[in-house]
Amino acid sequence: MSFADFGLLLVLLSEVRIWMAHTNKDINEIIFGYTILYNSDLIDALFATVSDNLRGINKIGIAFSGGIDSTLLAKICKNMNIDTTLLTIGFPDSNDIEFSKTISRKINMNHKVLEIDKHDFSVFSKKIRDEMTCRNLSHIENCIAFSYVAQLASNNGLNVVLTANGFDELFCGYNNFRFIFNQGNDTINKTIESKILNELELINEIKQAVEKYNISIIQPFLSKGFISIAMKFPIYDKIVSDDDLLRKHIIRKIALSFEIPPEVIIRRKKALQYGSLIHKNYKEID
Repeated sequence: MSFADFGLLLVLLSEVRIWMAHTNKDINEIIFGYTILYNSDLIDALFATVSDNLRGINKIGIAFSGGIDSTLLAKICKNMNIDTTLLTIGFPDSNDIEFSKTISRKINMNHKVLEIDKHDFSVFSKKIRDEMTCRNLSHIENCIAFSYVAQLASNNGLNVVLTANGFDELFCGYNNFRFIFNQGNDTINKTIESKILNELELINEIKQAVEKYNISIIQPFLSKGFISIAMKFPIYDKIVSDDDLLRKHIIRKIALSFEIPPEVIIRRKKALQYGSLIHKNYKEID
C-alpha cells in the first residue's frame, strides 16, 4: 500500500471509530480479519442475489463508475468467475471516465469506455426524452445514461448488463439521509422504502429505454429477497449521525475484505448523471 493509500485508509478508520461509538464493537472485530456474523450473512446474500439473478448467464457487462457500489459488484462477479466487462460512459472530461480507468486497472478487469460526443448529445438526449412519458428530470437523465451504457454493451457483443442500483436506497447512501437522521429510525426506514419504490419505477423506465438495443438490465440488489435481508440491518450499520459524509458503513467494511482500493472505499456518493456530466450538459440544452 502506498503512503497516499495509507492516508486514505486512516480516514476510513476514523469513520469506523465513529461507527464503533454507536455499536460498542472492537476495531479488531470490525477491520482486521475476525468474522462478524452479520457481515458474513450480508456477504452470503450479495453472492446469492447475483447468482439467482443471473440464472446461469456467464457473460455480462457492469455499469461501472469506479464507485464503491459498482466496484463491489465487479469484484463479486470476478470472484464467481463470471466473464465480466466493465462499461463506463461519460463526457471526455468527466470524473467517471478518469476514475473508472484507474480503478479498473487496479482490480485488473476488462474495461470499455464510451466517450459522449457533445455535438451528438443534444439530438440523442432529446430523442430519449421524447420517448418517455415521465417528466422527472433525474429519471430522464438516468435513461439517457443507460441508453449510452446499452449502446456500449451492444457494441461489445454483450446482451446482459448488471447495475449496483439499490445500495444507496437500502444502506442510506444518499446525502439527504443526513438531513432526516435526527427524525429517528422510523422516518429513515420510511424514506428507504420510498426511495426503493422510486428506484423500481426508474428501473422500469430504463428497461423500456434500452429495449431497442436488445439489452437486459439486471439489478440484483433490488430483488425482493435482498431487500428483505438489507432491511433487517440496524440503521447504525448504515448511517451514524447527521454529519456522516460517507454512510453505507457496512458496505464499506465489506469492501475492505474484498481488497477494493482505499480511494474507492472512502469515495463519496456521486450519481451516474453527475459523474458522467450528463446532468450538466443536459441542463445546457434543455
